Formats: sequence, structure tokens, C-alpha cells
Amino acid sequence: MLRKNNMTIQRITPQWITLLQPDEVFVFGSNLQGLHAGGAAKLAMQWGAVWGKGVGLQGQTYAIPTMQGDVDTIRPYVDEFISLAKQHPNKTFLVTEIGCGIAGFSGGQIAPLFKKAMTVDNIYLPEKFWNILG
Repeated sequence: MLRKNNMTIQRITPQWITLLQPDEVFVFGSNLQGLHAGGAAKLAMQWGAVWGKGVGLQGQTYAIPTMQGDVDTIRPYVDEFISLAKQHPNKTFLVTEIGCGIAGFSGGQIAPLFKKAMTVDNIYLPEKFWNILG
């Protein structure tokens, strides 16, 4: 649990995800081509990520493209994800540190894209993102 301004934040994505419950969705950074060859994208393959599909819900995963340009090109995909999560309140979405690995962005660049997710009860964010969002 993370404490911020006398508030306890319990919606923190585990640092290492090795197992998903039936109602959990692994949210990972992808490329538009859906070539899930490394990082969290490769891990997502075990939960239903589809080779050749770089965006959206796939099995127990959700792909957000992060390899196609600057942060502004990622924003619409994050907004689309947040909208979908709101439509599926029975699912828990575990967001990884998308864009902060192979794509080369910093948490400070990516976390603000998830500001609207802070009030969505079924979206869990990495502790690093919560710390940045304050």
C-alpha cells in the first residue's frame, strides 16, 4: 500500500506478475505490429496476447502501443484503454510500466497519461506512476 496525503492507495500493480486471476487483465506496452517478442509483451503471450495484434483486449491482456513515436502518439491509446476499463467494472486491469522499458520513455513522461485512471476503481497502476501523479 502507498500512502499519499493521508490517503492509502491500494490499487498498485504488483511489481512482478506471474499469475492472473480469472477477472484480471495484464496491461502491457506493445508495438503497432503486435510483435510481442520482448519485455512485458512477451510475457503477455501466456495470457492470450495475439501475435500480430498490437492494440486492445486480447485474452486476459490489453495492449497499448508505445513504440510508434513520442508520448503524444500514446495518449489516444491510453484514453481508449481507460474508456474500456470503465465499461468492464467486473475486471481488474493491472497496468505495467508501459513505455518505460524497450520503448525508452521515463515514468515521468508516461504516468501523466494515466491521470484520468486515478479515479477508476478497477485500474491498478505501478507504484512509480502513483508517486509521479501524486
